[in-house]
Amino acid sequence: MHIPDSVDTTTALTTNNPLSMTVKEVKDIDNRFDKLTKSFPIIDTHNDFPYNLRVQLHNEFASTPQFNFDSLLTSQTDLVRMREGKIGVQFFSCWIECKDDNILYQNFDQPTNIVRDTLEQIDVVKRLVDEYSHSFKFVHTADEALKSFRDSDTKKISITLGVEGLHQVDLSLAVVRQYYDLGVRYITLTHNCDNPFATAASSITGGLPDKGLTEYGKDCVKEMNRLGMMVDLSHVSHKTMLDVFEVTQAPVIFSHSSIYKLTPHERNVRDDVLKLVKKNGGEGREEVTIDDAVAHIKYLVDLIGWDHVGFGSDFDGIPQGPRGLEDVSKYPDLVKKVWEVTGADEEQIVKMMGMNVLRVWKECEIVSERMKNKVKPVESNWDQRKWIFYEYCREFPELFPGAYKLKQNEYKDTQNLFINEE
Repeated sequence: MHIPDSVDTTTALTTNNPLSMTVKEVKDIDNRFDKLTKSFPIIDTHNDFPYNLRVQLHNEFASTPQFNFDSLLTSQTDLVRMREGKIGVQFFSCWIECKDDNILYQNFDQPTNIVRDTLEQIDVVKRLVDEYSHSFKFVHTADEALKSFRDSDTKKISITLGVEGLHQVDLSLAVVRQYYDLGVRYITLTHNCDNPFATAASSITGGLPDKGLTEYGKDCVKEMNRLGMMVDLSHVSHKTMLDVFEVTQAPVIFSHSSIYKLTPHERNVRDDVLKLVKKNGGEGREEVTIDDAVAHIKYLVDLIGWDHVGFGSDFDGIPQGPRGLEDVSKYPDLVKKVWEVTGADEEQIVKMMGMNVLRVWKECEIVSERMKNKVKPVESNWDQRKWIFYEYCREFPELFPGAYKLKQNEYKDTQNLFINEE
């Protein structure tokens, strides 16, 4: 997605030392920022507010009289501060925790209610949008997100979804497809646990080997590309990051990650990966203190340019916001501080605010359209999955001669189809 030619870049900063800007120059940035936000949204790609609705209200927000999203809450997110923060597009995270008490677990084929729980998170976001439809609109495409923001004269925030970890699909690419149909537009390949698709950064810090992306994970990336689902590499291991760039046909995102060189944590992004992001066309986002965030953004811009930077807060998924970035209302402060420090022009600023996200989203949609014309849905299953049925299933009509022998199943006789009357 290109920045329209009508964006005025003639008043770009020219000072050689942005850190020593005059009061007049700072005021100029305030005015220019206000002008930009009338046409260009700030986009936050990761907010965990729905999980707080789950834990604290069991998703029963509409019947809880103390809850009013149109007023100031004691959390980090509400409509008052989203408007103050000039949020135009919000990706709400539909996160459910890894279900094993030991996050280093490797037994992935165990019964779980995680798909049910994820569906409840998708449902609660959609109900929140409906309840506050005067300020929210649920959107499905990049073009729709921008159009809704502009057509409402910036009064409506476009809402879409991310799922934070492929452990939430419970081994199945069919679940990936259904999440997309329900409106999910990115999936993080791991959270703080491995899964049949990829290795998590937390597993490396826990002493496990970095196996990177599995063969089944490669199939999943292909299917996400085919669907138009953005691949999110936050939380994954270094090798997983590198492996994804070998197979993806679409740009990737880092929905809430920082720079390894400045904050050397296994979860953050090393320079070799950042250079691949530039080649791939994707983008990454920052989540630290306001001064550190500016430093991380500047480092990223200096290394790979303005086309690959954006915002992802993790608000309401962290105990408290850092000083200067306490909640969603603080985005204008961050934008202006980056503007002051970098001396950027309007086109560069709106890319950081959110147009980069829309570009990646749109490019994933374009790749999807191209692939759907010649690539069928990926039908593969995890090769270690156990398929367990009851003995009576073998009494059902065979699809064709030998059909029951094509796949390896386990059968047990602990249940009868018919009830015996005595």
